Amino acid sequence: MGEKKLLFIDVDGTLVDYKNNIPESAVNAIRAARKNGHRVYICTGRSRSEVYQNIWDIGLDGMIGGNGSYVEDDGYVVMHQRITPEQAKRIVDWLHARKLEFYLESNSGLYASEHFEEAGEPVIQEYTAGKGNADATTMTVRKAFPDMIFGGELYRDDLNKVSFILSSYKDFLDARTEFPDLNANTWGGKGEHPLFGDLGVKGIDKANAVHQLLEHLGADAEDTIAFGDANIDIPMFEYCAKSCCMGSGGDEAKKACDFVTTDVDKDGLYNAFVHFGLI
Repeated sequence: MGEKKLLFIDVDGTLVDYKNNIPESAVNAIRAARKNGHRVYICTGRSRSEVYQNIWDIGLDGMIGGNGSYVEDDGYVVMHQRITPEQAKRIVDWLHARKLEFYLESNSGLYASEHFEEAGEPVIQEYTAGKGNADATTMTVRKAFPDMIFGGELYRDDLNKVSFILSSYKDFLDARTEFPDLNANTWGGKGEHPLFGDLGVKGIDKANAVHQLLEHLGADAEDTIAFGDANIDIPMFEYCAKSCCMGSGGDEAKKACDFVTTDVDKDGLYNAFVHFGLI
């Protein structure tokens, strides 16, 4: 069966489908791969507080979170870079001034802005509908983010990143100009019609985090395989020796990978593991 591999798996749209379910075939694939001696890490935009117990219960060797700001191996924190308290305050004040609702992402939890629950509901429904979920109209912020904290302190010193609802694409462009000391991205939509902007630590991406983990493990990039579905996964695709995009993923991510598997909810991860000879 060849060399033991290190597998890096994005969560939303790759491991977890658009209804927030983990396909049973994906669980079986990961467990079988680990039994065969491969190491499995999730590599996600989520902070550790959003990696719920059902994901850990699959059996993982660790995680990369916050799109690369946090690296954990077998319970040991290899790296954790946070937004400074000064940056965090500037972000919150700027979003308040523009009347944009947001949530703060930290390993201690997700902290919603004052009106995020109401403002976020139609946006979360649009996100869910855009991913082909027939039950999108029943989606709520509390369903999408089961542990979100409402009414919490918004000036914080423990932030990995901040996500905010875009009223227009200009909000993202202005955020990028306003915060040159931070990394600005968009998510949840296509092209120039995204739903959310986010701000995180500069110089961070999934590829850098994979590199930090390999250094810690004394492992080689030639033994890595990345699995994802979106543009944010492309640096990881380029860094790892092999890469796979879900059939339900974005066009740019598909062009950047070595192999396109079936959709996330059509046994995509399982079929990819078979393709790469991991199980």
